[in-house]
Amino acid sequence: MTPSNTDIITFDGKEIEARHGESLAACLTAAGIRSFRTTACGAERGMFCGMGVCQDCLVEVDGKPNQRACMTKVTGPLTVRSEAHARPLPANPTYRPPATVESLKLETPELLIIGAGPGGISAAIAARRAGVQVVVLDERSQPGGQYFKQPDLAGGDIAPPDAQHREGAALIREARALGVVIRNNVTVWGAFAPLEFATSSPEGPVRYKPKAAIIATGAYERGWPVPGWTLPGVMTTGAAQTLWRTARRTPGKRVLIAGNGPLNLQLAAELIEAGSDVVAVVEAARKPGPADLSTVATMLLSSPDLIRNGMTYHLKRRRAGTDMIHGEVVRRIDRAGDGLRVTVGAADGKGQQRVFEVDALCLGYGFEPANELLRALGCQHDFDPARRQLVTRRDETGRTSVAGLYALGDCTGLGGARAALSEGTLVGGQAARSLGKSVDAIDITRASASLARHRRFQSALWKLYAFAGYDASLADRDTLICRCEEVSFGQIEDAMAEDLRMIGAVKRQTRVGMGRCQGRYCAPVLDTLMGARLGYQRDEFSGFAPRVPVRPVRIEDLAGL
Repeated sequence: MTPSNTDIITFDGKEIEARHGESLAACLTAAGIRSFRTTACGAERGMFCGMGVCQDCLVEVDGKPNQRACMTKVTGPLTVRSEAHARPLPANPTYRPPATVESLKLETPELLIIGAGPGGISAAIAARRAGVQVVVLDERSQPGGQYFKQPDLAGGDIAPPDAQHREGAALIREARALGVVIRNNVTVWGAFAPLEFATSSPEGPVRYKPKAAIIATGAYERGWPVPGWTLPGVMTTGAAQTLWRTARRTPGKRVLIAGNGPLNLQLAAELIEAGSDVVAVVEAARKPGPADLSTVATMLLSSPDLIRNGMTYHLKRRRAGTDMIHGEVVRRIDRAGDGLRVTVGAADGKGQQRVFEVDALCLGYGFEPANELLRALGCQHDFDPARRQLVTRRDETGRTSVAGLYALGDCTGLGGARAALSEGTLVGGQAARSLGKSVDAIDITRASASLARHRRFQSALWKLYAFAGYDASLADRDTLICRCEEVSFGQIEDAMAEDLRMIGAVKRQTRVGMGRCQGRYCAPVLDTLMGARLGYQRDEFSGFAPRVPVRPVRIEDLAGL
């Protein structure tokens, strides 16, 4: 790829120069365009999650509506329009009899792995080494997941791949050299007992019935429902990191990063290196002190490389003059000309508040496991009150409560990429054994030891980053809880005041959770609110029941267009 390999796209009639291969979201952001669509209420929206979950960055591309800008690559000249709510869909006069799941093309691999992140690729390598026929499916255009996301671009004016990129690329090459089949741009939208999956892709819909399956779908960042959190320019930490790590674009010149966890610090270091003015990193957890020395020592003994990385990030932050603020959160966001005015302070409202004016705000307040397929298949889960998330019930080999189904990585409860790499070897090996293959015992022993180390590291890490989590007192009545259907906290309060005691009843009355993201951002918040009101704690039976399709699917895949 050379710097001259560019394409001219038009957005609402304005010509923009895009780098061939980057996402639409990346080139629009680089051009200073933050607003991609308008909602039913006329509100502007832009990129938020950057990974195809929130569905907020929808645009019309060459006449085709509702395309996710973050998932659409620039592969030539494109005519793009900002999406408008309820714009008439184009007519398609070519019809065939409606499709059913049973009529879809069928494939029956020995082992199907869903998710091509560190854990999924690691599991594929372990199983393939044992002689298993392995097919890996992933919704992104390239394998690697959030952690090993690969560059879409190369060339003299593009920053070269770093060590994390190269490690992921080597893992992917190894999998392919062994004969692992990796299929990208595949959406798995249905999971049916006992072990059947329905998918869609540019090549058409396919049904998979494997002998065994591994779910490794990762996690997505939690919402942070405060006034203004849906404004264009507000995005997740992962979205901003995707802009940089895949397209070498930044979310803006002047950036504020806020949330909970080490990913925010890594993003700060990367954006500083990219030339952004990162005005501050606002960490919700308290500042570590002398009492935390034993915790830090445990982390150092468990993974000195990760500690070294963290020290490097802090050094880059200090050299750039970027403040590190502990014990505070984002309390509200307002428009400020073409940018944002962000108010930061203690979660309880006490003490002095700070105001930052920036181009972009990156929010990273933890993760929710992407466990929709696991729940749809009936896997048992437990609620972890410390991490405020469902944890998939598994044995030490990754076997779930559903026969033939394994799960690993962050979709089962957050454990980090390094733990997922080791866990993948163990789970892939066990899946191979269940299929009658023999597995190298030395590889399993090494992976077990590595997994134990990284779990000790993660346990200590989250002691340092302990944080009470979102508090609904940060919202007012007009704050949206459901960004898709534009349902406010006031509407939720009014519904609960009518003594609605089931989350499904609140959903029916207000439409909360009925939008394109299917409740991924609002459901955990609503479930917590109702639990506090009615005296229950979140579990596998609270919240919204899993429904097919678990991801938005094209009507043409269901209707046979």
